[in-house]
Amino acid sequence: MGSAVERTDEHVRDYLIFRGFTNTLKNLDSEIKADKEKGFRVDKIIDQLLQFIQTFDLSGLKDYWLYLDRRLFCRLEDVYRPTVNKLRASLYRYYIINTIQKGNLEKTQEFFQKQAMELQGQPEWRDWFILPFIPVPEQNQIFAPYFSRQWSDTFLVSLHNFLSVLFQCMPQPVLLSFDAEVQRTTSLTEENEQLRQMLFALQTESRDHRGGDDVVHHKLPTYVQNMDRLGDTELDLVSSQRAVSVTTTPSRNFFSTFLPQGRRTPGGKTQQVTSVSSPSQAAVGRKDHTNNQSSKSKDAVKEVKSAPNQASSEPPGSQSQLSNQHSNQPTHLRHKKIQTHEKERKELFSKPAPQLLEKKAEVGEMEPPNESSNAIPDTSSSNLRSVAVGGEQVGQTAEQPFIKLSQEEYGEHHSSIMHCRVDCSGRRVASLDVDGVIKVWSFNPIMQTKATIMSKSPLLSLEWATKPDRLLLLGSGIGTVRLYDTEAKKNLYEMNIDETHPRILSLACSPSGSSFVCSAAAHVNRTTDPARFPMQVSGQLLLWDTKTVKQQLQFSLEPEPVAINCTAFNHNGNLLVTGAADGVIRLFDMQQYESAMSWKAHDGEVYSVEFSSDENTVFSIGGDGKFIQWNIHRCGVKQSEQFLPQDATGPFVLSGYSGYKQVQVPRGRLFTFDSEGQHVLTCSSSGGIIYKLTNGEPTLESVLSLGGHKAPVVTVDWCSALDCGTCLTASMDGKIKLSTLLSQKS
Repeated sequence: MGSAVERTDEHVRDYLIFRGFTNTLKNLDSEIKADKEKGFRVDKIIDQLLQFIQTFDLSGLKDYWLYLDRRLFCRLEDVYRPTVNKLRASLYRYYIINTIQKGNLEKTQEFFQKQAMELQGQPEWRDWFILPFIPVPEQNQIFAPYFSRQWSDTFLVSLHNFLSVLFQCMPQPVLLSFDAEVQRTTSLTEENEQLRQMLFALQTESRDHRGGDDVVHHKLPTYVQNMDRLGDTELDLVSSQRAVSVTTTPSRNFFSTFLPQGRRTPGGKTQQVTSVSSPSQAAVGRKDHTNNQSSKSKDAVKEVKSAPNQASSEPPGSQSQLSNQHSNQPTHLRHKKIQTHEKERKELFSKPAPQLLEKKAEVGEMEPPNESSNAIPDTSSSNLRSVAVGGEQVGQTAEQPFIKLSQEEYGEHHSSIMHCRVDCSGRRVASLDVDGVIKVWSFNPIMQTKATIMSKSPLLSLEWATKPDRLLLLGSGIGTVRLYDTEAKKNLYEMNIDETHPRILSLACSPSGSSFVCSAAAHVNRTTDPARFPMQVSGQLLLWDTKTVKQQLQFSLEPEPVAINCTAFNHNGNLLVTGAADGVIRLFDMQQYESAMSWKAHDGEVYSVEFSSDENTVFSIGGDGKFIQWNIHRCGVKQSEQFLPQDATGPFVLSGYSGYKQVQVPRGRLFTFDSEGQHVLTCSSSGGIIYKLTNGEPTLESVLSLGGHKAPVVTVDWCSALDCGTCLTASMDGKIKLSTLLSQKS
């Protein structure tokens, strides 16, 4: 109850300040300072009683006990009155014993003189009047127990318990009940999150059992050599089949055993493949869903099925098409045929309306006579497209995938931000600036700073723990990692990682367990441009356990030990991807703790790596300004490659007056995805930019610019735990913008 009263007092004080009730606020502060109930804090009440006893203030002790009696004890039932009287008698005896132990016999005699009229008629005090005249009362048989430490401790504990139970049983006002309700809701939310994670783990385990008992996890390189050799086009077709079919065949791919059934389908590819890619496909799709079409429409469909490009005209979910393509045609021929088909589709969309209708007639597509609109919009573009239908112009504007509802600013930092991360529950944010100041704050329902962490040693990295999510890992520049409790606002313990590699560049907590990966690097003096002249810095990649506070193992970094800039786990912690200063991406099997594969990814350092939503690919950003998607089933094979401006990849430059220039090397996350993995948020000079991921296109398609910054954005994060997605963009002037987005995707 005491903590609830203290928090409620703070809320009331904030409310009075908000309303401008300054006089009321002054009276509140003065009354709180003179509060004899000490905010219903039992420890403070007992401290006040002991203070009166230690200073031999008998009148103050009597007055304070009488106040407690009038304010609290009088509300008790009569059955508890003997207990109150016994506690008062023990309190007075504690006072007398203290005066004798301190050698102040004058205060002992003063007590009996002032309390004689009150105590002489009580039988329990009859023998105590001779106490001042006994030479050594500690050895007297009657008074010896009261001089023992056991009696004093027992009395203080009994008084503490009595007051605690009394405060708990008191009827509380609505304001205090509200605080208890908030705490109960928070605990229920945490419990629901734990149960959800347990359910997710059980579902994953059941899917693994249904997938077959013949999948045996051995050393990764052996399975890498026997992975599926499907091309990009076939991966699209297989993902479409999984999306539309009722029953799916479990894959024998090694990496797919790490993924749940729902996450093995790429989020962005399914929609592209299953959409109407040509007029002939549209005709076949309507034929499959409408059994009472006219004979003329059926003949037209048969003509389309008998065309030379039969494989591309069948629906993506057709099992015969997949089996025929997989068994009869080589991979490069199938890939070439799909590319030709896509080229033909683009030509159809780019032609004017009469030519488009003629092309429809050539392939034998029959439109229903009562169809409301025959326009075919290109949903991959935001431009206005129109086609002629019966002499009329019908326009259709592509809908934006997101709407920016609001944008708030967190401005508690006074220097450039290095890291800004949301915890897995979406309730707290931790941000670190270059001065080593860490702010832990919340933004729902209001923006409020929960804790401020000041560090004497420089801090370089941070990461939220997964279990429990209130813990925060802090990596320093002197070879230590601290575990900080954001609710208790204290350091739990500090781990000494490595003195020879003191810079903790990256931290990543395993989603399934108490372990975390730590990247430690040696000191380096950067006298040159890090983007043009990347330096080969020695480093280590270590696995630590937060429960035992011990190092579990050290990963092998081949061909030579190098500084790891970024790390990321997949959803269940079975795979770990890293990006290093030598431009190499390394993939580790966390079941065998061995390197699965590695490849040269960038000309320069790798600044940021992330798994895709389906976890079949890995995205990376490097010092060469490239944003690349890599296929983890085929080592070193690019799915797509796009060039980003320098303000999205770094190093970041902030210019000032008189030629002042501040350069910051990327430290935090440079890009992040939405919940469905179809859009990516990157940095820019004026705010975050959201792009739509494209399959192999040379440039990314910008769909929304968040804006709001006056300095370059250096790190981003995207929280999808709440109903509306929240994008975090942090800049070099210490400002953090929270942009609340509403998704318009169906």
